[in-house]
Amino acid sequence: MGYTISGTYVADCSCEVLCPCPVDGTPSGPQNQCWGAAVFHIAEGGLGDTDLCGVDFGLVNHFPANITAGNWTMEVFVGEGASDDQVKAVERILSGQEGGPFAEFAPLISDFKGITRASVSFSDGDKASASIAGVGDLSIDAFMGGDGTPTTVKNAMFGFAQEFRVGRSSGKADILGRTVDLRYAESAEFVYSSEAGSDVHVRA
Repeated sequence: MGYTISGTYVADCSCEVLCPCPVDGTPSGPQNQCWGAAVFHIAEGGLGDTDLCGVDFGLVNHFPANITAGNWTMEVFVGEGASDDQVKAVERILSGQEGGPFAEFAPLISDFKGITRASVSFSDGDKASASIAGVGDLSIDAFMGGDGTPTTVKNAMFGFAQEFRVGRSSGKADILGRTVDLRYAESAEFVYSSEAGSDVHVRA
């Protein structure tokens, strides 16, 4: 069928800054584990004939060790305004059923909690922010380099984008039954596709 979606995301987690997960390091969150949440706003694209423009979806995760060790727990939330067809399309993409980069995740997930509707919001202003009802509010206070532009990480072993802004978060979130302090944050524009050239990847 084929898909291409593009937009912007913001992700927060319980790791100390900077989160070591993008370089396959041991998480620096409580008990050396990572509890995280991310919200993605799809600005353009779709799966087959299903238009996904304007759909917001959230992910929550638990990584008990480094990324490539697997044994992940994941849960997906799709914004309440999405149609049934859009929810099904997001599920097929994120579960890896439609191939592409998300198919690389599938062998690493041992406990997929499913996909549900929820109030999911995203704002891409001066400071990207988002929320998932029942989980919490996400934000990024980006680090700035000496030239006045945001500090970025590029070509990480694991990433939702080839290059992403990094910074701090604050507040708390309820992730998979655990309340955690959010410390690390990242944000970037993304392009994901069933064809080659997508931004998201896991490189063992």
